[in-house]
Amino acid sequence: MDHSSMGESGSTCVVSMLWNWNTIDSCFISSSWQIKSTSMFAGSCIGVIFLVMSLELLRRLAKEYDRHILNQYQRHIASLNTYITAQGSKDSPQSDTCPPTAVLPAPPFRPNLFQQMVRATLHMFQFAVAYFIMLLAMYFNGYIIISIFIGAWIGAFIFSWETVNFSGVIGTKEEATACCG
Repeated sequence: MDHSSMGESGSTCVVSMLWNWNTIDSCFISSSWQIKSTSMFAGSCIGVIFLVMSLELLRRLAKEYDRHILNQYQRHIASLNTYITAQGSKDSPQSDTCPPTAVLPAPPFRPNLFQQMVRATLHMFQFAVAYFIMLLAMYFNGYIIISIFIGAWIGAFIFSWETVNFSGVIGTKEEATACCG
């Protein structure tokens, strides 16, 4: 295949499916992402770091959104139980001698349509970014893979820094995904 028409200087894309340390003339994802200088390659590596950090941000946003809608639900159930308890004590003439109405167990939480659409959208963005990162890793460029690792470390450092809930079971971890997406 003749690639001589690609690029302004007539240089061809260097694509290797084996481990490599290529910089100049490397192409990633498409021929329009052809590295023509060391500064362009450095910018690409920095961009990959930020891309992987954005994946960690999306994971955190999804987790925070789930917490938010669950807290909303728990507040709603608590207000219903308070209302039922208050109504029970008003209606009962023996409220001083009888124990308060038992708190009703909360039914299992199921997000409404809008909440599930938001959750699915966040998951779709996570999936798309993770897939794009996987495609970049498949170029087997050492610098790009190191950039992916650096972005994962910085992203996890920043976006997973939170309080850890110990539920008495050691070895469990709250995670939105079980694998890599």
